[in-house]
Amino acid sequence: TRLRIFDDANGVMNCSVCEIGGEALVISQFTLHASTKKGNRPSYIKAARPEIAIPLYEKFIKQLENDMNKKVQTGKFGAYMLISLINDGPVTIVIDTKKRE
Repeated sequence: TRLRIFDDANGVMNCSVCEIGGEALVISQFTLHASTKKGNRPSYIKAARPEIAIPLYEKFIKQLENDMNKKVQTGKFGAYMLISLINDGPVTIVIDTKKRE
């Protein structure tokens, strides 16, 4: 919530989602953790089991709501969902929490 990736009045990425009054949408997607090192089909063996993943997902949502001081929109954990996204601008940022990049 503190990452300054939104434009200020001068068009400089200098504002956080909280500073602009933005919102958040949290969708679980274990397929992001797929391994394609071996064979022709992705492996999800490193993804957390539901009994671990669901509490982590719920904890993340609660923390985000606390940090933003507002309700966060969510998907249903493990459900098939059709989600449409429009990238607005030339910036896409991927955050790897293990590498802290």
